[in-house]
Amino acid sequence: MGERVREGQAGNNPVVEASERDLLAVAATHAVSWAQPAAPDADAAAGALPLQPRHPSRLQQASQLLAGHQINARSVLAAIEAELDRGAAFLLVPVFLAFGALVYFTLPTEPDLAPLVAAFALPALLASLRRTHRLSHYTLAAVAAGMLGMVVAKFETERMATKMLGAEISTALTGRVVEIDHLDNGRVRLTLDVLATARPVLRYAPERVRLTARKLPEGVQAGSEVTGYARLMPPSGPVRPGSYDFSFESFFDGIGASGFFMKGPELAVATQPLSVSDRASASVENVREKIAQRIRERIGGPEGEIAAALVVGVRGGIPEDVNEALRRTGLYHIISISGLHMAMVAGTVMLLMRLSFAAFPNFSSHWPVKKVAAGAALVSTGGYLFISGAEVAAQRSFIMLAVMLVAVLFDRAALTMRNLAISAIVVIIISPHEVVGPSFQMSFAATAALVGAYAWWSDRREEQAPPTGQRSLPSKIWRWLATVTLGLVATSLIAGIATSVFGAWHFQRVSPLSLVANLAVMPFVSVLVMPFAVVAGIFMPLGLDGIFLDTMGLGLKAMIALAMWFSERSPVDAVGLVSTHAVVLVTAALIIASMATTWLRVAALPLAALGVLTVVETKTPDVLVSEDGRLVGVPVGDGRLAVNRARPNQFTVDNWKRAVVSEEIVSPARIAPDSPTKAGSSLNLGGVSPPTSLGSFACGNGVCIVGQSAGAQIAHAENADSARRACASAKLVIVNDATAKDICPNSAAAVLTSRELARLGSAAIFLTPMSDSARPKVEIRHALTEPYRPWHAQRAFSREARGLPPYKRADKRPKPPYAATPSQ
Repeated sequence: MGERVREGQAGNNPVVEASERDLLAVAATHAVSWAQPAAPDADAAAGALPLQPRHPSRLQQASQLLAGHQINARSVLAAIEAELDRGAAFLLVPVFLAFGALVYFTLPTEPDLAPLVAAFALPALLASLRRTHRLSHYTLAAVAAGMLGMVVAKFETERMATKMLGAEISTALTGRVVEIDHLDNGRVRLTLDVLATARPVLRYAPERVRLTARKLPEGVQAGSEVTGYARLMPPSGPVRPGSYDFSFESFFDGIGASGFFMKGPELAVATQPLSVSDRASASVENVREKIAQRIRERIGGPEGEIAAALVVGVRGGIPEDVNEALRRTGLYHIISISGLHMAMVAGTVMLLMRLSFAAFPNFSSHWPVKKVAAGAALVSTGGYLFISGAEVAAQRSFIMLAVMLVAVLFDRAALTMRNLAISAIVVIIISPHEVVGPSFQMSFAATAALVGAYAWWSDRREEQAPPTGQRSLPSKIWRWLATVTLGLVATSLIAGIATSVFGAWHFQRVSPLSLVANLAVMPFVSVLVMPFAVVAGIFMPLGLDGIFLDTMGLGLKAMIALAMWFSERSPVDAVGLVSTHAVVLVTAALIIASMATTWLRVAALPLAALGVLTVVETKTPDVLVSEDGRLVGVPVGDGRLAVNRARPNQFTVDNWKRAVVSEEIVSPARIAPDSPTKAGSSLNLGGVSPPTSLGSFACGNGVCIVGQSAGAQIAHAENADSARRACASAKLVIVNDATAKDICPNSAAAVLTSRELARLGSAAIFLTPMSDSARPKVEIRHALTEPYRPWHAQRAFSREARGLPPYKRADKRPKPPYAATPSQ
C-alpha cells in the first residue's frame, strides 16, 4: 500500500505510516492490474523477496488504452468508479457550490429566496433517500450543491443590503473614521460611517462612504468623528460591458458612495458612544496605522510603502510607476496579502519554533513539537490577518492555511486536494460573491494546480527506485540546489499557466516576462523580506526592530529594481478580449487535471487545447462609450484609439486600450468651423463630417466627429441642438444630454443618449456592414440590464436616468438693488 517505514523512538521496532492517499485508494477488487507477472529469478529461488512490479504512470495507462482501442463505456465507468472510491465526489462539492453562486450572480433578474430554498431542499432530500443508487444519488447531490450555492449567495445579498447613493450630491457630512489610507499624491482617503448629513439632509443616506481629503486635522484617528462639506457620488458601473463592476464590489464591501471633501474635514466632538465592536475595530486600526508609520519612517521611499503594504495591508501610498512595473512583470501579487504571505509567515514561525525546540532535545523527545509549532503558526497567521486589515483575499488565504495547519495538528497530510476543497467550501459559504472575482479564481486555480502537480510528483517519486550508495557532500549540496531551483521554476510555471487565462479574461493583459521576473525576485522575498518582516514584528514592541526592517528594505529595494528592469524590457502585454467559453473550457480542464487520479486525467488535454484555440474573442467593439456619456473611444487602425476629450479619464482609456489592443491614444483636434482640413477641404460640422484620413476626433461648435476604420462616421454632441446638425452624415450620434428626444427623426443614424447610458451603463457598439445597404448595422450592447439587481438598483434614482437635467442649487442670494438709468 505504499507504506513508509521509520524506526520507533524507543527500540528498533518499525512503525508503519500509511499515507492519506493510500487510505483512500481503490480496493483491489475495483483496480485494474497493469503489471506483468514477474518472472522468477535466482534471488527469488534462493528465498529472497521478489521485486514488486512497477506500475506504469497515468500517461502510460492512457497511451495503452488508446493504442489498444480499449476506451469504451466499461473502461470509462470503471475509471469513474475508481475516482469516486478515492473521494472525487467530495472534491466536486465546492465546484458545484461555486457554479451555483455564479449562476445566481449572472441571472438577469433577482430571484426570490423561497423558490431557491425549495429547489435545494427537494434534491437534497431525494439524494439522501437514494444513497444505495450511486448514479441518481450523485446526480441529485450535485444539483443540491449547485442550488445551495445559489441559496448562500442570495442570503449574502439579503444580509448586506447596502444603501447605495443614487445620484451625485453635495452635503455637509458628519461621520466616524473607520480606516485611514495615505495616498501617493499626498492626499488621504477616509472610510467613514455616516452619522448625519445636512444642507441638504439626505433622505436615503448611505451608511458607509469612502472620501478623500487634502489633509487631516491633528488628532484624527480611527474612532474619531469628523465633519465637512463633501461631494458624494454613487459607485460607478463597468467602464465597458464585461469589465470590472465597481457597484458590485462596493455593494458587498458595504460602501454606499465615494467622493471627496470640498472643505475640511474638521475634528468634531463625539456625539455617539462607540460600541464594543466599534471600539475593538478602532483599536486594531490605530495599531495598524502606528505600525505603518513606524515602517515608513524607518525604511522610507517606495520600499517603505511596499513594506507597509506587506505588513498591515495599506497600499495607497505606493507610487503608480512602481505599481505599473509590478503589474507588467506579474509581480503585483507580492504586495497583495494572500496565500503566499500567509504561508511565509506560518513557515517562518514554524521554523523558528522548531529551531528553538532543537536546543532542548529532552523536551522535544517527549512532546509533539511539530504540533506545537503548527499551533503557534496558526495563532501567528490569525494575528497577521487582523493586523493586515482582514481583507476578503486575506481571509480566504487564512482559511486555506488554517485548514492545512489543523490537519497537521490531527496528524493528517496538509497539502491535499481534500483540504483545499474544505477551504473552498468555507470561503464560498462565507463570501459567495468572491467566486465571480479574479482573486478567488486565480488563487484557487493556482493552488489546485500546485497541489495536483505535487500529488503527481509524489506518485512518481514513489514509483522510482530508491537511490543506491552514498553521495559526497558536494553532490548532496548540488542536488539540493538543483531541487530548490527546479521547484521554484516548476511552481512559477504551473501557477502562471493556471492563472494566465483568468488574468487575461479579467484584465486583458498577460505578463510575458512573469516567469523570469518571479524567479529573480522570489528569493529576495522569501529570504530577506517576509522572514525579516515576521522577526521585526516580534521585536517591534521592544523597539529592537530597526535592523530587521533595514534588511527588509534592502530586499524590497532589490525587488523594485528588478521589477523596473524587467518592465522596461517587457513587450506589450495587452491581449484584447478573451472569450467566455474559452475560460469555461480551460476551467473544466484544470478541474479534471488537478482532481483526477486515473487515466481520465488525459481528458483535460482536448478541453485545454480547445480553450486555447478559442481564447481570443473574434468580435471587438468598434466604438466604446462611458456610462456618463462624456467619453467616446473609437479604434482608428494601426493600434490607435481616438478619444473625444483632450484629458480623458486615465483608468477608463487604459481599460479600453487593453480591450481593443491599442497602444496609442489620439487626442481630438480642435478645429473651428469652415477651417481647412488636412485633406484640403472645408470642415463644416453643421452637416459635413471630417474625412477619415484625419484619424482623430475633429471637434468644434459642440460636436466631435471621427471617421471609423470601416468608413462609418461617429459623432458626439454636448446637447440636442448640436447633435441634430450631425444626423445627416453620421452613422451613430452620441448625445451627452439626458433630456434629448427625437434627435434624428428623419435620418437612419442610430442615437445614444445620456439617459440610456445612465440606465444601462457603458456601451460597446458594433458596426456590421450590410451587403444591401451603404449604412452598417449598429448593435449597441450595454453593461447592465433591466430589471436591476440589488447592487444596481440605485441607478433608477439618478436624474439622468429619469430624463432630468443636472441638479442646480437655487440662487438664494439677495438680488442687487435696481439701478436707475439716466433717463429716469
